Amino acid sequence: MSTIDPVTLTVIKGGLDQIAEEMDAVIAASAISPVIADAWDRASGIYDGVTGEVIVQGTTGILLFTTVMQHTVQEVIKRHDPAGMKPGDVYVINDPYMGGTHTMDVKFVRPYFHDGKVVLFVANTGHWPDVGGMTPGGFTPVATEIYQEGLRLPPVKIYDGGVLNQGLLEVMLLNMRVSEDRYGDMAAQINALEIGVKRLDELIAVHGKDVLLRATAELKQRSEALMRSHIESIPDGNYQFSDVLDSDGVEEGQLLIDLVMTVKGSEITFDLSGSAPACRGPFNSPISCTVTGLMIAMNHVFWDVPVNSGCFVPFHIIVPKGSMLNPEPPSPCSGCTTETTQRLIGVVMGALSKAIPDKVPASAFGTGTNIGIGGLSPSKGRYATVFFFGGGYGGHGDGDGLTNGSTIVSSSRNSSLEVLEQAVPILFSRYSVREGSAGDGQFRGGLGVEAAFTLRDGEGTITLLGDRGTRGAYGLQGGAAGEPARHSFHAGGTETTPPHLTKIDRFRVKAGDGAHLRTPGGGGWGSPEKREAKAREDDKRNGYS
Repeated sequence: MSTIDPVTLTVIKGGLDQIAEEMDAVIAASAISPVIADAWDRASGIYDGVTGEVIVQGTTGILLFTTVMQHTVQEVIKRHDPAGMKPGDVYVINDPYMGGTHTMDVKFVRPYFHDGKVVLFVANTGHWPDVGGMTPGGFTPVATEIYQEGLRLPPVKIYDGGVLNQGLLEVMLLNMRVSEDRYGDMAAQINALEIGVKRLDELIAVHGKDVLLRATAELKQRSEALMRSHIESIPDGNYQFSDVLDSDGVEEGQLLIDLVMTVKGSEITFDLSGSAPACRGPFNSPISCTVTGLMIAMNHVFWDVPVNSGCFVPFHIIVPKGSMLNPEPPSPCSGCTTETTQRLIGVVMGALSKAIPDKVPASAFGTGTNIGIGGLSPSKGRYATVFFFGGGYGGHGDGDGLTNGSTIVSSSRNSSLEVLEQAVPILFSRYSVREGSAGDGQFRGGLGVEAAFTLRDGEGTITLLGDRGTRGAYGLQGGAAGEPARHSFHAGGTETTPPHLTKIDRFRVKAGDGAHLRTPGGGGWGSPEKREAKAREDDKRNGYS
């Protein structure tokens, strides 16, 4: 039974949503790094003051962080008693094994006080282009230990009662390339938390603390109820699906992700016990990242369920410790977000396709094609940044897949080429649809992209961390797989194909050297024989086929 009238509930929900959106807007407007400010690789949210559970996250924030940030806030509560916190305290954390993803996702958590007690938390995360480690940009395809992936921070106070911990800041920045830019990114995230606190003061001034907390409890219950109703529409049973990653970047051999999904009534159990053990390379996924991947898959299918901690309740997860999807330190994990988690999402959706075939699209391209670049330039000075590329989404029962979509873990955007050319000394010579990359079907997949760039001056290194080089995105209901990735690098007039196809570490370049990237297309949906003649004519005319 509802404990609050619908109008008040709607107004409070809108107010909480707006606070999270405004925090995201502050970060985007003031961060230094293009990957945060322009590509929106960040997220902001509001969390329960007792449990740390997520109440709301901004809609333009990356979905990947929804359960991850809940786990992050819970790690802060676990290690720092809220009874001892003070107004103005802010905690910084980026350890993948403490509710995180990879080291480059740096999170800040601030308690919100009312009448002298912690009643909520505001928190955010941003993808810093460099936190130290062996490879500029942070994505390290040859890492065999997490120590090689950058500075790790447990939940520690960066602000104590509003006073900056200068010593901690100096230690952090000393270990990071282009440290002045990292300081700017931190300032953007701290300012966003300040806005969050101010707006919560205003919201509580209107509705009162007790009404607001009753509303958050009601929103959680409603989200759980709606998710349960969707699960009840899935036929009970066991549904199995599997897929692979190309390799771990260190050793040859595919990495299996195997899922048995059991639907019973209004609950689902995900059993990933058949998946590969922890690998030597950086494609392990900390448990927080694994859990959020499973939840993102459900969100893609049942997109109308409001995302808060309530929608997680009907799910049970089995992932043995020591698995690639539940590794233990010091296993490296820089590739967990854009590679392993995307494959995990695809496996869940593949299992769902066996139960509710008309509601699930074919596989999306499933890789971030992450480029890390760093070096020394006469025109730009010392630089280090990271950017990524889109690809094709899967066809579905209502139409063709999206061309050049963002990774399915996020709503982040591809960085503007012009912004990247201003930030680092590179010049793009090609950015186009990758013709013929889509999987055929009654509804074809979306197409990948083709991008080429060169270094303009100085010298540096280019690193690629990606996947989908050996097997394309799967089709469904008789549709064909999309084309896999194909990448090459050139230096001194010699072209090089990475030995692991989609992974290369610190490829040395000088002016005129660069890379040519071709991202995967999406899988097709339905038998190609059923595709309409006009659709094929349009594809040919547009140069898609």
